[in-house]
Amino acid sequence: MNWTLEVVIVPVSDVDRSKAFYADQLGFNVDHDTVISDDVRVVQLTPPGSGCSIVIGKGAVPDMPPGSLKGLQLVVADLHKARAQLVERGVEVSEIQVLGENPSAVDNPLDNVGFVHFADPDGNAWAVQQISARG
Repeated sequence: MNWTLEVVIVPVSDVDRSKAFYADQLGFNVDHDTVISDDVRVVQLTPPGSGCSIVIGKGAVPDMPPGSLKGLQLVVADLHKARAQLVERGVEVSEIQVLGENPSAVDNPLDNVGFVHFADPDGNAWAVQQISARG
């Protein structure tokens, strides 16, 4: 039996501002933006190529302090290209960092150990890791 992670709730203070950040600056696809009432709204967004989406909203999502989610991680095949896209889109992103030593021989020295970091407008913290091929 497969157990797939499909949705992660990201706590935000301003749904429109966060939707713009994730869609326009990060390039996530807007799957739906459902307004149920003045007090209930759910926006689902998915990173390109991902099987897992994020949900932001109000009323129908768990009540968590905005900015309290830390450690979300995206994986890309080319960290230099991904960082350049983030910078081009106006995202404040760290320089590329190498964290630790590679656990096995790889063609690209950034594979597995290369990361950049950024935060959304509320301070939810994200990492982007390079893995160019999976065995």
